[in-house]
Amino acid sequence: MPVKSIIKAKKAIVRFSHQGRVGYGLYNGKTITRLQGSPFSGGKPGKSTVALSKVRLLAPCRPSKVVAVGLNYKAHAKEMKKALPDEPMLFIKPSTSVIGPDEPIIMPPQSNRVDYEAELAVVIGRACRQVDASQAGDYILGYCCLNDVTARDLQAKDVQFTRAKGFDTFCPIGPAIALDLNPDNLMVSSKVGAKLRQKSRTNDLIFSVAELVSFISQVMTLRPGDVIATGTPAGVGPLAPGDTVSIEVQGVGVLSNPVVRPA
Repeated sequence: MPVKSIIKAKKAIVRFSHQGRVGYGLYNGKTITRLQGSPFSGGKPGKSTVALSKVRLLAPCRPSKVVAVGLNYKAHAKEMKKALPDEPMLFIKPSTSVIGPDEPIIMPPQSNRVDYEAELAVVIGRACRQVDASQAGDYILGYCCLNDVTARDLQAKDVQFTRAKGFDTFCPIGPAIALDLNPDNLMVSSKVGAKLRQKSRTNDLIFSVAELVSFISQVMTLRPGDVIATGTPAGVGPLAPGDTVSIEVQGVGVLSNPVVRPA
């Protein structure tokens, strides 16, 4: 049986397709209540419900940009033999790299080494510019799993990250946006097939979620639905065609994606 994505959040926002119709819903552990509109523009739960088993989960938001952070776990910096950074190191993954739960990661012909990177992702709920860390929580809708897929050989060749991180399908996110979650001490892990590859907790982050939201908002306006990828723990490694990679974040769920290389 193929590995499938799983929602473990008690309360979450999902984006889904059902009977040819795409919409947002509020998941409460049993059913999905359709939202009347988008959660990023004040959409509220309506009266229509649908069973989770009857829908196809999509990427839970459609970000204008994904702002990612390099070397933000102490153990990962040590693994990469890098000094701890004085400030967050930012890069951007394009919106076209985003895919949802159970969609395939496509290995590009330009690369011979494609890696997984498990991350906690922050989903911005309202326009965010030049905010203080103490106010960051007011701008966060919730949290999801993210896989910062990386063409590692191209990253080393190019030095900067745009090509290595920006291929189509290189940013799986999902399976839902967990609400009412404290991000400060969550387990983050990855598996390839049944083998555990990464496991850490967000209390090993060099820069906290609140610090990241504040720092990034001093540089650029974060729009509703934008995503911050907070960095990956130690243990990154390669993928191969036929693999299924699963990212788990405590309190969110499991994001699984098969890996393919077109002939």
